[in-house]
Amino acid sequence: MSSDTFVSAALAPVTGTLSPTTGVSRLPAIPWRDPHSVPPEQLAAVIASLKEACALNPTNVDVRVCLGIAYAMNYNAYESMDILEEARTLEPSNFMAQFKFAELHYRLRALRVAEAETVRALELATTPWELAQARSQLNDIRRMTREGTIKPTWTKSLTIPVVCFALMLWVVTILFKALP
Repeated sequence: MSSDTFVSAALAPVTGTLSPTTGVSRLPAIPWRDPHSVPPEQLAAVIASLKEACALNPTNVDVRVCLGIAYAMNYNAYESMDILEEARTLEPSNFMAQFKFAELHYRLRALRVAEAETVRALELATTPWELAQARSQLNDIRRMTREGTIKPTWTKSLTIPVVCFALMLWVVTILFKALP
């Protein structure tokens, strides 16, 4: 598929599962699957088309969210985090941008941040589906926190261990020079 096909697919509205009051879906018509089932070439093409779509529509939050998801599927967490942060800045009341930002932290096991961001997404939820998704993620985060599956925060300085290691190396070097 060409890049133009992906761009037009990314910008095409999708009808279907939303309630009649909200109209067509604001999210692009890109099938999100398991990252292992999407060939890297296809994922690279989707990322390129979404980047182009973001350049063409700089205020479209939903395309940015999809780009953040694509970066996450490509195991590029930093790019994903930056794009999702931009999406949240552009539209602070967008549930999907907030939820995906929280989900990225959840998947990176930064559970304290993920919990706070998921609570914020829960406050932004307006449909039963959004509420269910946010509550489910919040339950998983709290379960993992209880079980100890949390990425620890580093609060201590490495100065003392580094200085001790340097002194130890210096002493060993002197001993090797002093002993024949």
